[in-house]
Amino acid sequence: MANIKSAIKRARQTIKRRANNVAARSRLRTAIKNVVGAVEAGKKDDAATQFKAAVPVIDAMVTKGIIHRNKAARHKSQLNARVKALAAK
Repeated sequence: MANIKSAIKRARQTIKRRANNVAARSRLRTAIKNVVGAVEAGKKDDAATQFKAAVPVIDAMVTKGIIHRNKAARHKSQLNARVKALAAK
């Protein structure tokens, strides 16, 4: 356990930041899971709606530094490809 006042404060801040990051990462995974679920269920309109809702969440995670911008681009690209493939059927 930290003994110095500044180290105690840093430990407190780290706990808060970690909790925020865990929640944000969960929000990201849920948004992605919603799109994938709609695609696998074969619901074209729902998949497109979920994708439109997921894109801002993915972009927000990049802004917050939760994920790298290339990972975000990869997620958006793969999800969009799945939604388009579903629409083509």
